[in-house]
Amino acid sequence: MNHYIHDYYVEAGRIAAKVRTDALSRIKEDTPLLEIAEYVEKRIEELGAKPAFPCNISINEIASHYTPQDHQSCFRRGDVVKLDLGAHIEGYIADTAATVEVGTNNHSLLIRACEEALERAIASTRDGVETNHIGKIIEDTIKKRGFNPVKSLTGHTIEQYQLHAGVTIPNYKSFFSHTIKKDMVFAIEPFATYGKGDIRIGDPFIFAITNRFKGNIADDLRNRFGSLPFAPRWVPVTDLNELKGAREYYELIEKNGEIVAQSEHTVIVNEEGCEVITR
Repeated sequence: MNHYIHDYYVEAGRIAAKVRTDALSRIKEDTPLLEIAEYVEKRIEELGAKPAFPCNISINEIASHYTPQDHQSCFRRGDVVKLDLGAHIEGYIADTAATVEVGTNNHSLLIRACEEALERAIASTRDGVETNHIGKIIEDTIKKRGFNPVKSLTGHTIEQYQLHAGVTIPNYKSFFSHTIKKDMVFAIEPFATYGKGDIRIGDPFIFAITNRFKGNIADDLRNRFGSLPFAPRWVPVTDLNELKGAREYYELIEKNGEIVAQSEHTVIVNEEGCEVITR
């Protein structure tokens, strides 16, 4: 990795980490979800990057892929909130997430299990390690705390303008594996739950352009976002049917309605270990 690309990643990571920390402190009872999402997206741009995807604010049993659409939905006391955001500079993406509880402290052990799994996974990530070895560490850490990983959600490689670039880091000891190589960039993201960790899909709130997507706004959206995800609230559409043919990112929901926590950092792999760019 040349130093220009490395510097883009590091700066994107610095911005993402700052915005994550600041936004988490703003999550309070009766605050509209959209207020936080818009703060995140605007602040990323103010600091010199661009949002890599719409700010995800997934609550309780919703594990990921929810982004608010209006000011009607507000945080409630006891909500377990996953804040997942990404920043990019020239397409080089930093992806990070954390979980907070609104006004209560009933799920601190679940949240801590995710954080610990992430830290242990990071400590074991280096050139030559197998991805399923990292997955086993995540699974063992979460289960030791009495919870279960969400197996169908994974960490992933990141490349320029590619949020999910093909290689995954599972949250369990998968039969399938890849060898981690120097200069790979990974978003490592354990998910833990009280439930079995099975997932059902909900509604789509996030979209991305595909080759099948046609229509009056197709060229404009390609120019603005390329292959990166966007939210309908970012674009001039009045009817979601106008996005027919776009890729749909459906809400991912714990099948039995059990609460889910998430922690995530982006790392650059090196020979000695990995550099965490979103601390």
